[in-house]
Amino acid sequence: MAEHDSDSDSDSDSDSAHSQPLSDDAMTRFPVPDFADLPEDLRERIEDETERAGFTPNIFSAMAYKPSHFRAFFAYHDALVDDTALEREEIEMIIVAVSGVNHCYYCNVAHGALARIYADDPLLADQLVANYRTADVNDAHRTMLDIAVKLTERPTEVEEDDLETLRAAGFSEEAIWDIAAVTSFFNLSNRMAMFADMRPNDEFHALGRE
Repeated sequence: MAEHDSDSDSDSDSDSAHSQPLSDDAMTRFPVPDFADLPEDLRERIEDETERAGFTPNIFSAMAYKPSHFRAFFAYHDALVDDTALEREEIEMIIVAVSGVNHCYYCNVAHGALARIYADDPLLADQLVANYRTADVNDAHRTMLDIAVKLTERPTEVEEDDLETLRAAGFSEEAIWDIAAVTSFFNLSNRMAMFADMRPNDEFHALGRE
């Protein structure tokens, strides 16, 4: 990375203030890289997310440990939320229910916040984490979560009847694929977050509570 001109103190101070948006405590088992050392495309993506959210979600800090994996991880994440037959609320419900049965601290907190925001419901995420079966969701969403959790906990038991159950609940073929894709991806995300001991940002705890 090119060094900054030394003849502009104000520019240097500004650059220094924004040189490390990555939190050193984003994860405990691997080092968080220095922002200035990251490839330009990662820095741009992180800066965009930080500006949008008002803080840098620690998943960005953690995944930046390996840039090629960062790119693949967020490319698939973006495809899941941008090219989908599901509502964003439904995506976040699946993530939180799956993360709840996996006991993934990072995803329970971070995606719990997103579930509250997209569902406009301050209680839903806590219900899903504690026991999705008793959460205040409609029958179709209960079916959706049943299949997502089955795929998570007992994937060898998934059968054609499970897809028929989703069809009967009103989900399209594309939506059924997307349910499985979101479930599978966030099982990966849960396991990486738990293995690296990723820690959720404090900001996530309060989002969508009111």
